[in-house]
Amino acid sequence: MSTNSYTTRRDFLKGSAAATGALVIGFTLPMTSRFAQAAAAATPGAGFAPNAFLRIAASGQVTVICGLSEMGQGVHMGIASLVAEELDADWKSVQLEQAPVDKAYNNPLFGMQATGGSTAIRGHYEPMRKAGAAAREMLVAAAATQWGVGADRCRTQDGRVMGPDGKSAGYGELVAAASKLPVPQNPTLKDPGDFRILGKGLTRIDTPSKVNGSAGFGIDVKVPGLLTAVMVHAPVPGAKIVSVDDAAAKAIPGVKQVVQIPQGVAVLADGYWTALKGRDALVVKWDDGPLGSLSSEGISKLLIDATTKPGAVARNEGDVSVAVAKTIEAVYEAPYLAHACMEPMNCTAWVRAGEAEVWAPTQGPGPHQGIVAQLTGLPPEKVQVHTTYLGGGFGRRFAPDFIIASTLISKAAGAPVKLVYTREDDMRGWYYRPASVTRFTAGLDKDGNPVSLTARVASPALSIAAGFATELPKGIDEAAVEGIGDMLYAFPNLRVEYARVEPGIPPWFWRSVGHSQNVYFIEAFIDEVAAAAGKDPVEFRRSLLSKQPRLRGVLDLAAQKVGWGSPLPQGVHRGVAITTCFGSFVAQVAEVAMGANGKPRVQRIVAAVDCGRTVNPDVIHRQVEGAIAYGLSAAMYEKITFKNGRVEQSNFNDYPMLRIDEMPKVEVHIVPSTEAPGGIGEPGLPAATPAVINAIFAATGKRVRTLPI
Repeated sequence: MSTNSYTTRRDFLKGSAAATGALVIGFTLPMTSRFAQAAAAATPGAGFAPNAFLRIAASGQVTVICGLSEMGQGVHMGIASLVAEELDADWKSVQLEQAPVDKAYNNPLFGMQATGGSTAIRGHYEPMRKAGAAAREMLVAAAATQWGVGADRCRTQDGRVMGPDGKSAGYGELVAAASKLPVPQNPTLKDPGDFRILGKGLTRIDTPSKVNGSAGFGIDVKVPGLLTAVMVHAPVPGAKIVSVDDAAAKAIPGVKQVVQIPQGVAVLADGYWTALKGRDALVVKWDDGPLGSLSSEGISKLLIDATTKPGAVARNEGDVSVAVAKTIEAVYEAPYLAHACMEPMNCTAWVRAGEAEVWAPTQGPGPHQGIVAQLTGLPPEKVQVHTTYLGGGFGRRFAPDFIIASTLISKAAGAPVKLVYTREDDMRGWYYRPASVTRFTAGLDKDGNPVSLTARVASPALSIAAGFATELPKGIDEAAVEGIGDMLYAFPNLRVEYARVEPGIPPWFWRSVGHSQNVYFIEAFIDEVAAAAGKDPVEFRRSLLSKQPRLRGVLDLAAQKVGWGSPLPQGVHRGVAITTCFGSFVAQVAEVAMGANGKPRVQRIVAAVDCGRTVNPDVIHRQVEGAIAYGLSAAMYEKITFKNGRVEQSNFNDYPMLRIDEMPKVEVHIVPSTEAPGGIGEPGLPAATPAVINAIFAATGKRVRTLPI
């Protein structure tokens, strides 16, 4: 893993100001940092100097340096907005630069330089604002000194400092003087009522480059002498190579090398199609090992059987053995899922004497730097990781497999190598959302009031598979039970148990992680309990949320906006679901019609979102809309299955996704809030599936307890 260390907020703004023609703001960087070295070598008066988060050129150009990965979620826009707001920058003068790996860019909520878990704004809201505010105070102080007036008589707006008697100076005119001033340790932040950028729907900063094609994704990387590699991957987890016949592959014009590594066999060529043709000409024999007989039926049985026995206790309140008048039981199951990123996995690596470079669409440049260092025997500072744009991430690009393989291939080949997974390689790459089963038992009193709820969850331990833990505290994998173990419904008696089941398929983070399946489980079952109690689904939930004003608030807002209880067109039915995750609260109501073939048609979804203070409402709308599309696709179609240890799906022909003509109308309503920012990349996903499932029940009287629908 990465050698990067955690940088606390207390360490923030211990930046050193270089006496150059540019203003330097940010964390103190170690003397081994490339930034520190470059700043020390900068020529005074050059008008440009690197720093951690922000630099301002003598021209007035503002550059925000972002250590987070942009995968379409809008993080570049968000980070730039936070800095620019407090800086009082002219938005038209702001540009964004992707940071290299350095501990200065460690995610405060992760302790390493990585993007995921809907932490970007949550973790950087205050630090990035302070970076901009400190710069603003230094610019004001520089102007006030030049004009011989008090700083309190100056103000800033659109990249300028204005003083008394019509005095005015652009930021570029002040950076040389401001750079010589001490960095404020506790700059004063703006009152939110004075925001000009935050909370507004400004145009995304990365849109022009994506429109004109200049945005660089991993698949676009080119370096001199580059070879392209395509691999034969192991067909079964843990399979070992018995023999390789590469004669036919090497006979293909353009094929340069055949390289064997622990993960498989790679064909290196002067282009992708040649490498693919060479890969397909390889004859590789495998020993499948102990997982050669693995099947989806066997996995399902393991999971279901595990829920029939008591598990490790994740939560226990009251006594679930208390007597009840009515008992409701159900078993819910969700399958393995692929991430299906539009850009298949790829990485360009160049391992050479004394150093290594990696160009990759990665969510974890920090830990991936550490991994490459281990593979090459180099110190981390000799490994450069260039983070490109990501053509979708969803947690998949946090995994190290494509980084490891490309590094080993380059090391063996002695040349720069771009490893490209085919769609089939990616679909069969094993890093899946884990399969999971939950068995529920609920009890009602004679008046239909909820008395008890027991949930037994069976699933692989994601935290161990991902390398974040070597053992489970008290036998509980938090990712496996989140969404159920931390639910906010107030049952008088509540018990959640967990059984670890490891079929052998490496599980991985998938958008919204455990909430993606567990919110489906609990929200569909809560609907079952409401029906058994003879209660309206919305009112039943409200009765269990009397002490949860924010979650109850989004439920009420969604119900109001959809017109819950109002008449619907013939054949259309509604379902509701709620969730709280990643610091945000979401409620969704789906309107569904059943086709003549029995297939549901989702016509409309109304979502209410409370994610605390907002940075850009347009980005929030897009994230929720995209999350709903992603969730509906999984609910309707997606499933990874196994036969004889092998994945049966290969491409979008047998792993279908939601089509554009199936996308419902989506309405997103944002709750105004002064609470701390919550995440938004993932919270919009979990409630979509159960809202649709519950609408299907309203339409048909049938429960969908196994996905896909």
